[in-house]
Amino acid sequence: MQDGLPLPRRFYAIGAISFGTALIIIDGGVANVALPTIARDLHVGSSAVVSIVTIYQLTLVMLMLPFAALGERIGLKRMYQLGQLVFTIATLLCFFAKSLPFLLIVRAAQAIGAAAALSLSSALLRQIYPSKQLGRGLGINSVVVTSAAAAAPTLGGLVLAIAPWPWVFASAIPFALMSLALGFALPNPAPRDEPFDVVGAVMCAAMFGLIIGGLESAVHGNSPVISAAIVGLGLFVATKFVQRERGEAKPILPIDLLAQPVLALSVIGAFAAFTASMTLLISTPFRLHDLGFTAAEIGAAIAPWPLTNMVVAPLAGWLSDRIPAGVLGGVGMAISITALTLLATMPADPSYFQIAWRMALCGSGFGIFLPPNARLIIGSAPRERAAAAGGLVSTVRLVGQTTGATLVAALLALGVGAGNVPPMVAAGLALIAGVCSLARLRPSIRNPSQAETRDDIPTLRQTR
Repeated sequence: MQDGLPLPRRFYAIGAISFGTALIIIDGGVANVALPTIARDLHVGSSAVVSIVTIYQLTLVMLMLPFAALGERIGLKRMYQLGQLVFTIATLLCFFAKSLPFLLIVRAAQAIGAAAALSLSSALLRQIYPSKQLGRGLGINSVVVTSAAAAAPTLGGLVLAIAPWPWVFASAIPFALMSLALGFALPNPAPRDEPFDVVGAVMCAAMFGLIIGGLESAVHGNSPVISAAIVGLGLFVATKFVQRERGEAKPILPIDLLAQPVLALSVIGAFAAFTASMTLLISTPFRLHDLGFTAAEIGAAIAPWPLTNMVVAPLAGWLSDRIPAGVLGGVGMAISITALTLLATMPADPSYFQIAWRMALCGSGFGIFLPPNARLIIGSAPRERAAAAGGLVSTVRLVGQTTGATLVAALLALGVGAGNVPPMVAAGLALIAGVCSLARLRPSIRNPSQAETRDDIPTLRQTR
């Protein structure tokens, strides 16, 4: 079996994935800047217009794992490019949105296309890079994600300054066109001739939709009884879904992968890390606003996080091909815990520099943890389950980020979301991630007999 794509085809394929990833990340963040303008033009309230973001995130979470399973059956390349095509068409429909309900339908369609592509990007990266360079590839992809997330608000502001709000969504179309143009170089592994579990896919989507939707409903002050009922129904569906998946050879919810202790610990650690990072990033603007910082100053104070991450993430990815992920993850979370504690104990009237270097230190810690953690999950799964592992990584990231946003909303409702409580909560979550990472170094967790039989993992110690 060929290990990675040959040069120069590999470079074209990397470009296709990079533009595709940037497309999805930018579209997910660029809408935030346009929300006040959309609310004014469509004559809706501020609380209602936030649903433009919520429906996009929720649709992504609901469809990530089902699309990963579907992609294995119809072909990774075909599914990836079909998703981008759906996204592009849905984006063009934004120009015809004259009401909030229609725009919400369009945003859901955009999320469907984005989920189809994002769920398979990690599996395609595993096919693109030689196994000895997989960590480096995931590090580069982390830089693309961080850069796109950092650029999205600025891009949205620039577009709004010269054009109506539909052009904010259209600003991502060039990335889709570039990715589609370079898509000829993407690997095209043979699809699996197996039936698709439609019932399982529906149950998976319902599980995430009901649980997350119910929690969001509770945080935003809706009827606690109804919210609890929605969450309860979601937990019931989850129980039945897991029971059903146990009988499947290649389940949509990859419980076969989660049965491996090293992967289960990696997933728990990733969830805790993404929740911690989002908790801090969403709460910090509120804290700085109360301290008298302007919007521009707040953005400048947070900017060191993604800027540092852009440098650290590829280095961590490169190191993950040589140093056990458990070691790198432990070091990364130790740095993050220190930085989060320093952020919680800042002076009452901090200067820009006092905030910036703490944010940079925190960003570097998460940058050291996340790429090696993703490399372990994706690289340790059998090749025929690469799409499921990649979908799991993306789903955990989205669920963690959504949980972080919900957690901040709850802390704000309790009156403690704009102070030092969120960074302390984030430090506790980072501690959980660090413990999970270090636990993977135990011989009983490593599961060496399984790793040694994999032809895609260069050396056993790389997965530890």
